[in-house]
Amino acid sequence: MTFEYDELARSASERGEVVLRRRHDPALADPVLELRVNGVFVMDTAETSTEVELARAALAQVGSPRRVLVGGLGLGFTTHAVLADERVERVVVAELEEALVGWFRDGTVGHPADRAALVDGRLDLWTGAVQEAVAQAGDSSYDLVLLDVDNGPDFLVHEGNAGIYATPFLAGVRRVLAPGGVVAVWSASPSAALEEALAQVCATAWTVPLPVRLQGREEAYWLHLGGTQSA
Repeated sequence: MTFEYDELARSASERGEVVLRRRHDPALADPVLELRVNGVFVMDTAETSTEVELARAALAQVGSPRRVLVGGLGLGFTTHAVLADERVERVVVAELEEALVGWFRDGTVGHPADRAALVDGRLDLWTGAVQEAVAQAGDSSYDLVLLDVDNGPDFLVHEGNAGIYATPFLAGVRRVLAPGGVVAVWSASPSAALEEALAQVCATAWTVPLPVRLQGREEAYWLHLGGTQSA
């Protein structure tokens, strides 16, 4: 099927090009926003169950997720789902692409309620790498760290993100987790290496599937988790 597209915004950085465009799908009542990075499809607003379930599944692993760090803003659906949890008091989102942060702030992407959370201080957008946010955070700063920075260790959009899935960075994440805290890492496929890296720095490590329905097909993504407390 051939679609018509309108380009809404474009930005370039040393990492390449980020493009936001509107896709007109005759099968849908409303146009679809589509995000591409260096010509590669990343996500759209037609199918957001993955982003939402990522947040819900991660939040379900923590008894009291008052303070949450999210690595990766995207189109804002994971952040919206985290903020929708009444237990959450503060969310920090680290996003490397300044353009995505700007589009969220001006309303091009995201939910109006989430921009209200920017005003009342419940949401803090950090323009920079999640590695920097973790390095600058104090010990036990977060109850949940949710990492959705790339497609997982085996399907990287940016090779520079490989360190996100490695032991040195994950050890830093473990440092900023409060007792009972959890780190959750989204991946397009299960990764034994990632689970092993989490097991090296956390008291427990486990993997859960995230079932989704994409274009009429039953698919699964994966959530790799590490906890501060033994099972």
